[in-house]
Amino acid sequence: MLHNSNPDAMCDTTIEHALHSGRQRFVILGMSDAPHPYFIPEAVEAIARGRVFSGGLRHREIVHTLLPQGAEWIDITVPLDDVFEQYRAHEEIVVFASGDPLFFGFANTVMNRLPDAEVVVFPAFNSLQMLAHAMRLPYHDMRIVSLTGRPWHEFDRALIERTQKIGLLTDREHTPATIARRMLDYGYTDYTMSVGTQMGNPKEQKLDTLSLREATEREFGRPNCVILTTNNRNMPYRAPMGLSETDFMPLDGRVKMITKKPFRLVSLSCLDLHHASSFWDVGFCTGSVSIEAKLNFPHLHVAAFEIRPEGAALMQENSRRFGAPGIDCRIGDFLDADVTDLMPPDAVFIGGHGGKLVEIIAKVHRSMTAGGLLVFNSVSEESRALFLAAIEACGMKLLSSMRLMADANNPIDVLQARKQD
Repeated sequence: MLHNSNPDAMCDTTIEHALHSGRQRFVILGMSDAPHPYFIPEAVEAIARGRVFSGGLRHREIVHTLLPQGAEWIDITVPLDDVFEQYRAHEEIVVFASGDPLFFGFANTVMNRLPDAEVVVFPAFNSLQMLAHAMRLPYHDMRIVSLTGRPWHEFDRALIERTQKIGLLTDREHTPATIARRMLDYGYTDYTMSVGTQMGNPKEQKLDTLSLREATEREFGRPNCVILTTNNRNMPYRAPMGLSETDFMPLDGRVKMITKKPFRLVSLSCLDLHHASSFWDVGFCTGSVSIEAKLNFPHLHVAAFEIRPEGAALMQENSRRFGAPGIDCRIGDFLDADVTDLMPPDAVFIGGHGGKLVEIIAKVHRSMTAGGLLVFNSVSEESRALFLAAIEACGMKLLSSMRLMADANNPIDVLQARKQD
């Protein structure tokens, strides 16, 4: 949006500059779903002057009567490569977009794909703003998450961080009902859900405020958006550093098959997860390291690997016990795992190796980012020697080796290595 003591004059100046710049031009008009949306005079002038227009099918149905005779229309459909190929033939294109085109909107797409193009934006209220207005809800402190064609990651992060007010853009997969079920599954029950349907359409607009349980049993019209609120101003952070191993469901009742709290905390500190984006836990067993990492570093993309099939149920149960959604659990031999779809890890913990430590470290080294950190807890001189030989073969540098003992258990060496730049 353009800010000036005389915004109309500024809009006129910007459009005039775009018209004479010699670069491809996009005039992007935000609009609501109202049958007769309001456009400011400068936007109306752009429509009257335009010859090539573009937008979604819904936009075309609404604005077709406003277009000049002989106008050409380019539908915005996937794949977008085809759309932008059609754009190449035109000097100026007027695009209709929902709400504010700079709010997870099409203006961002144009500027990313065509950084040299001239872009003029006339925004309207976005759907979450209109929902907040209908609720009479101040939204300056609302955290916005788009689930439209995106994974759960940022929503999971908002939940783990106990965000008080969350605005969600939905799609056909991430519906209000699936969102509510995910929250209940992981114990985030202290929220109320407000769903806005067809916001901006005076005849069809609808607001529903209901409990999460009620939301799981409802179907809502589309398009819709969601605002989650809580009255619990003192919601405790779910993850104190150092989760008790007795709170985890163990593997086959074997309580010793878990990384003990002291070793887990030292290992996590050696991984420097504050500065990591992607973390791999190889041989997760009960999931204690992955879960502790996710809860204390919610920004992380966590992938956890376990060869034993029963690991899937363990990870599901324990991640729900502690409220840690979003861990990518992968069952099978790590050496056979296809990891090409994962972010290269900045940090890796090896919790189990099945006698294949050297091979696992070689694969980790190939995958991880330059400067990435590797941590391994050695329970014997033999595994320590294998670790040192493996990192030397890969050209990694040993940063630290700490020998720790908990209770009457055997000492464990926490080994930390770094991939060279």
